[in-house]
Amino acid sequence: MQEARRKSMGAAALIGAGLMAAVDEIIFHQILAWHHFFDRSTPAIGLLSDGLLHAAEIVALVAGFFWLSELRARGMLVPRAAWAGGLLGAGVFQIFDGVINHKVLRLHQIRYVDPVWPYDVAWIGFALILVLTGLRLARS
Repeated sequence: MQEARRKSMGAAALIGAGLMAAVDEIIFHQILAWHHFFDRSTPAIGLLSDGLLHAAEIVALVAGFFWLSELRARGMLVPRAAWAGGLLGAGVFQIFDGVINHKVLRLHQIRYVDPVWPYDVAWIGFALILVLTGLRLARS
């Protein structure tokens, strides 16, 4: 049973990370046009980096759904653990993006305004809510 929980969480975490990457890319990169994945070069490189992010998120989503489908077919899917994994995957992706990509590597900022900190607080705050909800669900 522990292996089934772990695998259910892992598969759904992959889906959660891919889904959060898709939300980020579609809303913030395309619709709002606040930034590209890599903003420290030309607009063409920014578009290329967005395309590579999009390809990676599709791979994560497809792989995660195939893994989840396999677990379900084998009777090993633990729905509560899968929900926890999905929330954790989404939240960890968003924390990684907000801390590592935005602040450490400075690949881009969430939005190029002054002050940017309210956007950073909202981004990381929402991510923490996802992670804490996923952890609470995983423990129950």
